[in-house]
Amino acid sequence: MVSEKLIYQIGLTLIPGVGDVLGRKLVTLCGSPEAIFREPKHHLRKMPRIGNLLAQAVGSKDIMLRAEEEVAFIERYHIVPLFFQDDGYPHRLKQCLDSPIMLFFKGTAALNVTRVVGIVGTRKSTDYGKNVTHDLIAGLAKQQILVVSGLAYGIDSCAHRYSLDSGLNTIGVLGHGLDTIYPWLHRPLAERMLAQGGLLTEFLSKTKPDRSNFPRRNRIIAGMCDAVIVVEAGRKGGALITADIANSYNRDVFAVPGRVTDPYSDGTNFLIKTNRAALVQKAEDIEYLMGWKEKENPAQGIQRNIFIELTPDEEKIIAILKQNGHLGIDELCIHAESPMSRVSASLLNLEFEGIVRCMPGKVYSLL
Repeated sequence: MVSEKLIYQIGLTLIPGVGDVLGRKLVTLCGSPEAIFREPKHHLRKMPRIGNLLAQAVGSKDIMLRAEEEVAFIERYHIVPLFFQDDGYPHRLKQCLDSPIMLFFKGTAALNVTRVVGIVGTRKSTDYGKNVTHDLIAGLAKQQILVVSGLAYGIDSCAHRYSLDSGLNTIGVLGHGLDTIYPWLHRPLAERMLAQGGLLTEFLSKTKPDRSNFPRRNRIIAGMCDAVIVVEAGRKGGALITADIANSYNRDVFAVPGRVTDPYSDGTNFLIKTNRAALVQKAEDIEYLMGWKEKENPAQGIQRNIFIELTPDEEKIIAILKQNGHLGIDELCIHAESPMSRVSASLLNLEFEGIVRCMPGKVYSLL
């Protein structure tokens, strides 16, 4: 049964001492979350560092009861659970080492579209920041981007509203469960987003919006996106944390400059000054830097060389990309059952021949 499988997936996240990284290792080692819970306790106790905790957890009625309670909540409110091995899990986020084992989504948007942009900033946005956010989104609307932010006051909520007004889907990543909205004043905005985007979280219901949850929320924003844009920010706060995480994930990071006397441009100016973000002033800058700028003669396209001889490895990669559309390099290695060194060499040759292109986040597709 699907519900039984989901109970074990959620139960895995409830085991004390098992985080996202270790959780994935356990699934790889045992084969599935269900297998972890059914593993003999004397085998579990042999696992270094975590053995005793695991042995206690698999026999804990509290963990399974809490997991069953969450499944009932999910089914009642038509929430989509996303385990990290599921096809619907955001494939960009899946490439990140510390991505959540489980996500919970409510909404209508597809999470694996071609172009995903995060827009974040200070909660105390100025008219300048709001106007820039509006202009950036209006300018990028023709690219049909998915806009991701944190549903917070200030720049985040502006990004969501302007996306809705521009006909774009927008995702709010939450630092709490889907049984509440924080801040509560954004409930009408959240309801609009359910019909034109959605809400996403890694937290179970009844999880309060504690301060410690928001840095975890920020890594989801950074990992889901091809690029993160910081519009306004102080030197400290969630926006700069998101930018730092995005850099660690090899995502493109952009920042809007401001006057040196403005406290909420101090953070964006700092990102630019320290080469942690590229300076952008308008949507065209982002299109150019991301390679989204339309060609002057788009009908001409790129001419492939149809007479080249392909190696078996290259033919296998082309077949995989034809079937899947676009994949990250880690996923390509899994599908090709080849080490990254061989896959990387084949991808480089295919890029030179104009057959494959590399998109932001090391995602590859056929031209």
